[in-house]
Amino acid sequence: MSLTRVLVVDDSVVARQMVARALRDEDGLELAGLAANGRVALDRVASLHPDVVVLDLDMPEMDGFQTLEVMRRDHPDIPVIVFSNLTARGATSTFDALALGARAYVLKPSTQPGGAEVDSVRDQLLPLIRSLAPRGTPLPASAPTTAPPPTTRTAMAAVAARAPAASARVTAITVAASTGGPNALTTIITALPADLPVPVLVVQHMPAVFTRTLAERLDALAAVSVVEAADGQPVRPGRVYIAPGGHHLAVARSLAGAVGVLIHEGPPENSCRPAADVLFRTAAAVWGAGVLGVVLTGMGRDGLRGAEDVRAAGGAVVAESRTTAVVASMPGAVADAGLADVVLPVEQIAAELVRRARGTW
Repeated sequence: MSLTRVLVVDDSVVARQMVARALRDEDGLELAGLAANGRVALDRVASLHPDVVVLDLDMPEMDGFQTLEVMRRDHPDIPVIVFSNLTARGATSTFDALALGARAYVLKPSTQPGGAEVDSVRDQLLPLIRSLAPRGTPLPASAPTTAPPPTTRTAMAAVAARAPAASARVTAITVAASTGGPNALTTIITALPADLPVPVLVVQHMPAVFTRTLAERLDALAAVSVVEAADGQPVRPGRVYIAPGGHHLAVARSLAGAVGVLIHEGPPENSCRPAADVLFRTAAAVWGAGVLGVVLTGMGRDGLRGAEDVRAAGGAVVAESRTTAVVASMPGAVADAGLADVVLPVEQIAAELVRRARGTW
C-alpha cells in the first residue's frame, strides 16, 4: 500500500506535536516533516514532496496566507488543509484561506495536548487527509467500513411510481454541503438573482461561529439575502437560510399555512448536527413535490436519506459532479443510489436551480 506523506506547518510546538502524534502508527500515512513557518515550509515542500500539507495561518516570518499563495502557484496539486482556531477571527481567516485555494480546514483543540486532544485531531484530520490525498490511499484493511445505508423499499417504490420531476413546480431549494462546501456555496449563491422566486435552505457542516461568518460573507457578496437561520423565522422567497452550527435546521407549516424555520438540538444524524437529512426530510413533508434537493461536496453520506425523502415526495435532486467536488462522498452516494435527477459541475448548478425555480428549463 502506498504511503500518503504529510507536512505539518505551525509555529506552535504543541500543535506540531499533536498532529505528529495523531499520524504516528497510522497505516498508509506518514509524517514527511515539520516546519515552524511558511518560509521553511516552502523549502521542505520542494525537498520532501509531501502529498498533503497541514497549515497554520498565524505564523512569524511568512504566514499561512503568503505560504498558500506560493503553494497554489508553484505546487497547485498538493492539497492544503488549514489548522484553524475556533474563534471569530479564526473563522474569518479560514474563509480567506479557503478562497485562496486551501481545500479544507480542521479545528485545533483548545487545551494542551493529551490523549483526548490528540484523539480529536486524529478523528477530524486523518479521514480528511485520506480523502484529499492525490494517491487516494485506501483505509487500512483492519479499519471498520460502513456499508451504504439501504435505500428504503417505500422510497424506491415512490420514486419509480412518481411523475417526472420536470412536472413539479419548485417551491423551495434545500442544500447539503460539508468538506469543500464554503467555496461551492460561494460559487452557487453569488450566482443567484435577487428575484429568485423560492427560498434556499442550507446545511453546511461547521461550528456555530463559522456558520455565522459564512452567512455574513455570502450576504455581502450575493444578490440574494443570506442569513444564519433563527428559530421562528418565516421562510421567504429570494432568501438563503444557513443552519447555525450545532443545531438542526428544519421547517414546519403553521395552521395558517405559513412555513417557518425550526432550530433545535435534536440528536445528531450521520454524526452531524446540523444534518442535511433533517432539513431534507422536513422540507419534503412541508413542500412535497415542490422540493429541489442539492447535494454538494463533502465526506460521509449526509443527504442520502434526505434525497430519498425528497424523491419519495415527488421532488427532484441535483448532485455535484465528482469532477468538481473536493470530496465526492456525499454527492457520489446520492448519484450511485440513482437518486440524482441531474449531476453537474459546481459552476453549472446555480443556472440549473434558477431554471427550475422559474420553470424555464
